[in-house]
Amino acid sequence: MTTPPRVLTIAGSDSGGGAGIQADLKTMLALGVHGMSVIAAVTAQNSLGVQGYWELPPEAVRAQLDSVLGDIGAQAIKTGMLASSVLVETVAEVLAGVTVPVVVDPVGVSKHGDSLLAPQAVETVKSVLLPAATVVTPNLWEVEQLTGVKVEDEDDLPRAAEAVLALGPKWALIKGGHLPGEPVDLLTDGASAHRFTAERHDNRHTHGTGCTLASAIASYLALGEDVPGAVRRAKEYVTGAIAHGFPLGAGIGPVDHGWRMRADA
Repeated sequence: MTTPPRVLTIAGSDSGGGAGIQADLKTMLALGVHGMSVIAAVTAQNSLGVQGYWELPPEAVRAQLDSVLGDIGAQAIKTGMLASSVLVETVAEVLAGVTVPVVVDPVGVSKHGDSLLAPQAVETVKSVLLPAATVVTPNLWEVEQLTGVKVEDEDDLPRAAEAVLALGPKWALIKGGHLPGEPVDLLTDGASAHRFTAERHDNRHTHGTGCTLASAIASYLALGEDVPGAVRRAKEYVTGAIAHGFPLGAGIGPVDHGWRMRADA
């Protein structure tokens, strides 16, 4: 029996099942890796928004990290919602000692605009978490939050990427999905640049897109892809998941993590 590659997500729980830890684990299963989780926060969340969140104590987060990495190990690690400065510091301290790829999704707000990161924690993300990242995957709002660079069109993407790379990650993936027109993402390590485009689907059910993309990148890195290859394949998976997103509750539904499985059925 062959053990699949192992990927660890460190993030918040989404009670509605569309984003966070739940989206991460569904993505990992869909892409053929074994997903493991360290829960940093618990949200009360549904299709209408985030009604509240509660951080876990730092010792509980550290114990989960030590438990998984000390016994099972991982071929890649992904971080999502970390909520507070002390949790960012706790996670970053552990990540500074790993040798596997780390994908950082610098979660600041939810799809509904609800804050998921304490304002004072932004500086901690910049100073200790991003330097530990192999790839960081900010959307345009997160780029502005982290660097002060406001992206208004595709021509601004290289400047945004340069500002993010200055914070220490090896690669920056600037997600331009909120720009008008064809969605364009820019991936660069400062030496080479890769432009990714995708069809824009007329579908409002896009909850969990960022979590899903970062988890897919981590999964493909664990499967042996290089960073540009992992991002390309992750984008293909997420584009299909968005196309198959479905209504749930009275608000924004999730992307469909199992779209390939259903397409094959």
